[in-house]
Amino acid sequence: MQEQLSFGKINLRPLEPGDIDLLYQWENNVAIWEVSNTKTPFSKHILAQYLLEAAKDIYTTKQLRLVIETKENIPVGAIDLFDFEPYHQRAGVGILIHKNSDRRQGYAGDALTALGNYALQVLGLQQLYANITADNTPSIHLFEHAGYQQCGIKKSWIKTYSGWKDEILFQKLLSPAAKN
Repeated sequence: MQEQLSFGKINLRPLEPGDIDLLYQWENNVAIWEVSNTKTPFSKHILAQYLLEAAKDIYTTKQLRLVIETKENIPVGAIDLFDFEPYHQRAGVGILIHKNSDRRQGYAGDALTALGNYALQVLGLQQLYANITADNTPSIHLFEHAGYQQCGIKKSWIKTYSGWKDEILFQKLLSPAAKN
């Protein structure tokens, strides 16, 4: 299974109890709350409870968060599977590269490839999808480069402090059988 959790410059690994300070920093970064749909800060107590839940099986929780690490074991972000639907063989994908200096280094693209391999080969999924606000050009380019295709637009879907934003739905079919 480890080969499905590595690609290019990165490795994906499960959350560990020692990640609480990292999660605290990432989850409480107000600059990313809009894309994560967060409205209030997280306490370390709440994050500790989340870490306990994260250790449960994806079939129970319907979600999976993995830490994106460089080959030198430096955490640079996280990638999530959510709304896991084993019967329909699909899940949503969310990704964060936390520091601006770590963005555009290939980590996110490699993480999407590794997660796609894991989703297909281990979980048996046929498709992944992502929801991206229409003004998030870097994420749109990332997912398009990773083989995701735009398949819909949800008009005025995301309420922000500055008004409403459209959200674009992207989808990637993982296997040739799913493309029929």
